[in-house]
Amino acid sequence: MKHNLNENQRKCCIKCLGGIPYASLIATILLYAGVALFCGCGHEALSGTVNILQTYFELTRSAGDVIDVFTMIDIFKYVIYGVAAAFFVYGILLMVEGFFTTGAIKDLYGDFKITTCGRCVSAWFIMLTYIFMLAWLGVTAFTSLPVYMYFNLWTICRNATLVDGANLCLDLRQYGIVTIGEEKKICTMSENFFKMCDSNELNMTFHLFIVALAGAGAAVIAMVHYLMVLSANWAYVKDACRMQKYEDIKSKEEQELHDIHSTRSKERLNAYT
Repeated sequence: MKHNLNENQRKCCIKCLGGIPYASLIATILLYAGVALFCGCGHEALSGTVNILQTYFELTRSAGDVIDVFTMIDIFKYVIYGVAAAFFVYGILLMVEGFFTTGAIKDLYGDFKITTCGRCVSAWFIMLTYIFMLAWLGVTAFTSLPVYMYFNLWTICRNATLVDGANLCLDLRQYGIVTIGEEKKICTMSENFFKMCDSNELNMTFHLFIVALAGAGAAVIAMVHYLMVLSANWAYVKDACRMQKYEDIKSKEEQELHDIHSTRSKERLNAYT
């Protein structure tokens, strides 16, 4: 009795493990990891940027409703909050879709029936995931901009220590952070420059932006993975629907032949009697 119980438990576990959409699970883990890296590191890198601009470049927030670099950074932070929440929910939806699609394929001849609505939902997820993939490509390209800016700043700090007497400057007007009429630059001969280069804040912010860029790239890879999984599932479901229609037509024809044969048998029996 105990042996049969263990055998039934083992079969149940194997059946449950067989119903897990592992491809969707891997893509979801990659998506969550990428979004977490992008949102977490991006948020801290933006906070570090605010401190660097205020401490070493001596920038101040504009009074009133003027949109300056600090206002844009605050907007980017709110966007990061929205991205984190939205893709947490979207990852769950894609996992649920993967479970239902896997169940639809494996239980084709059971109680579960594939409907046209299910195929439309799969096609809608494919289109939505494709749009999100393009959006993450744009996010990746946009995140590379601060990485490039901080790389230039890090290079200036490195060259200043290697070359004696070098007078190198970084002007914020080159990157559109301040207006043309407002001169905000830092040079190797200034005291703020040496303080900034010696501080850990610059290196930390630079590496945080690099990790955020890597997270955005991971999210792009996850979207591509989801596209492959969703396209394959949609093709499987479409073939399964065709097979289901074929089996329904075949069963109907067999039933009609059986009814015709039964009718003829009754007619012959009546004629004989």
